[in-house]
Amino acid sequence: CCNFIIINSHIIFRKIKMILTALIPHITTRHEKEKHFLTADGKEESFPSLMDPPSLDLSVVVPSYNEELRLPVMMDEAMEYLEKRQKNPSFTYEVIVVDDGSKDKTTEVAMKYTKKYGAQKVRVLTLVKNRGKGGAVRMGTLSSRGRFILMADADGATKFADIEKVEEGLESISEKPDNMAISCGSRAHLEKESVAQRSLFRTFLMFGFHFLVWFFCVRGIKDTQCGFKLFTREAALKTFSSLHVERWAFDVELLFIAQCFDIPVVEVAVNWTEIEGSKLVPFWSWLQMGRDLVFIRLRYLTGAWRLDGVHLNI
Repeated sequence: CCNFIIINSHIIFRKIKMILTALIPHITTRHEKEKHFLTADGKEESFPSLMDPPSLDLSVVVPSYNEELRLPVMMDEAMEYLEKRQKNPSFTYEVIVVDDGSKDKTTEVAMKYTKKYGAQKVRVLTLVKNRGKGGAVRMGTLSSRGRFILMADADGATKFADIEKVEEGLESISEKPDNMAISCGSRAHLEKESVAQRSLFRTFLMFGFHFLVWFFCVRGIKDTQCGFKLFTREAALKTFSSLHVERWAFDVELLFIAQCFDIPVVEVAVNWTEIEGSKLVPFWSWLQMGRDLVFIRLRYLTGAWRLDGVHLNI
């Protein structure tokens, strides 16, 4: 009887694994058009690889979907800061704007900055079809040249100068195994104020999502979703090369992977202002993220997703 139960348990477990594997979103290979960027004079050049040695200090990856109106405000602020900082000749940078299959003129708007500052400083990666924010950040990161890689939202909700705060957070990590570390911008200190301004329903959704994050995936990080994160190149390679989720919950899987690999993660308070035009639809986006959190846990638990060299004690 016991053997029968054990055998059937194994069969059920394998079937669950097969179902979850079938449900995994297919991460397509890079389309031929996504392998190149345009220079200021319209010539095609190939993107580098994250596996190449770094050739710059900082890469800024800006995921953008239908951001022709909000992108200029963010880019003007970022470029002003970066250009001032480059008065120190030892500092070099690039900004990679990833157009995530936009239906508006996001690519054209971004290309104006390439023409103004040159393709060594601003590059535009236009995805053939929409992948989701996680997919866009992943593609931009895999195309970057920096020793450090900053993920920054196109809406400019976080002041770009707050990069100094997340840099200080990264420096505060004394032990970086294989030079791997992540510094996450956080809005947790603003939570009381945001709760006061939100409806009861949105507050319930927010706390429900926080609980699911804590229960299923990531503990010790109060704000997993802030779109302002700084990685060492080594940490970016280790985490993004293992990433599966391409939409809203990708931050959670990214930090889950980091914790599985014992990559140090620090959380740093940053300024944040809610900007009109958010792509996040409160109910449906939270529902999708909640579903993704459950699947993240189940897929790693069943072995549908694996992390090489890591024993997942989950």
